[in-house]
Amino acid sequence: MFDSLSDKLQGIFKNLRGFGKLTEKNVADALREVRLVLLEADVNYKVVKDFIERTKQRALGQEVLTSITPGQQIIKIVHDELVALMGGAEDGAPGGRALPQGNWMMVGLHGCGKTTTCGKLAKLLAKQGRKPLLVACDVHRPAAIDQLETLGKQVEIPVFSVRGENDVVKIAKQATAFAQSQKRDVVIFDTAGRLHIDEALVQELVRMREALAPQEILLVADAATGQEAVNIVEHFDKALNITGIVLTKLDGDARGGAALSMRAVTGKPIRFAGVGEKLDDLEPFYAERMAGRILGMGDVVSLVEKAQDAFDARKAEELQGKIADQSLNLEDFLSQLQQLKKLGPLENLLGMLPGMGKMPDLSGGESQLKRVEAVIQSMTPTERRRPEILNAGRRTRIATGSGTSVAEVNDVLKQFNAMKKMMQEMGKMQKAMTRKGALPKMRLGR
Repeated sequence: MFDSLSDKLQGIFKNLRGFGKLTEKNVADALREVRLVLLEADVNYKVVKDFIERTKQRALGQEVLTSITPGQQIIKIVHDELVALMGGAEDGAPGGRALPQGNWMMVGLHGCGKTTTCGKLAKLLAKQGRKPLLVACDVHRPAAIDQLETLGKQVEIPVFSVRGENDVVKIAKQATAFAQSQKRDVVIFDTAGRLHIDEALVQELVRMREALAPQEILLVADAATGQEAVNIVEHFDKALNITGIVLTKLDGDARGGAALSMRAVTGKPIRFAGVGEKLDDLEPFYAERMAGRILGMGDVVSLVEKAQDAFDARKAEELQGKIADQSLNLEDFLSQLQQLKKLGPLENLLGMLPGMGKMPDLSGGESQLKRVEAVIQSMTPTERRRPEILNAGRRTRIATGSGTSVAEVNDVLKQFNAMKKMMQEMGKMQKAMTRKGALPKMRLGR
């Protein structure tokens, strides 16, 4: 979503790095460009004005003008101001605090991805040790209950529904009683969406709030809505006093202004961000990490967290043993590729590494991984375990079966042998260093 904004800001800052000393004029010129970029990204005008003024005051301070690397110092100031704009280092981020038990109301307009977000949130809470219950309180949209029940099955979370009942307050009360009987500590209520601000449906939500006294009222907002999303948040907040925002479709191609404006305009923290269509694609929103991605500084912390969730610790231990005894084979190679795919699209992963987000031909890298996987899957189990038996005839058969050429099969085998050699060298180095007491034994698992 922030690709265009990120490209333009990084271009501005690239020019700043060349200055040995910053003057009031070149700071003003750079910030004028930043202002235009933010306005083009659909950031609220008043938010942009305040942002530029704060940044200018800090940038023209004596500690910046006499800095050894003034250009980098400006980038740091803009980074800090972006973090403050989106809510501060820890504001709203659930990772820094215990997620509350009790009732969570999910509200929003029709089409914002609210029901899907309920399923994603339930899965995220379950991974963090909670015992969530999903409750179908959308009695207006056809098939809404069916959609939530299907999501519940996919994420293995129970769904409470009362078909034929149109009083959402009655459904809510029955659901809370059911949750207590089943020892469910977080109850997520999927409420009715609407195509526009419908006062009757808003009052329905008000009655639910009064009956449930929810710990969280989260507004699900489509980040692609632009400035209208800010107006929607203000309307819901006035009626319900929401506790936070969930931004969906951050993986889309919208300009991103709503995400940058929402916290500053409404004062409500962004709690979670939807970053894809899969049920794993909901993340706690960290302003500091998002600012790093926008400015091309990467987000290594989120990448490590993704890796910890995706990689199997037992398989990692087995792999470490195979590296040690030099028995690594193509089945292990395939297993590692499949675990890598769980982390998400390659371009998203590289965007989390400093300076790697704009590497050329990322789509080619993604398709290359698929070709490697196809080649290995076209081998027999014996061939994967003993790649040394792959003669010319076998390689021709594998190429035909995988829709590739013999040259591409040969390339996969070269890549595997190079990786095997590198990992064996790393294993030898680790053993030598461990014997000398220079470092503790490394572990690939968590």
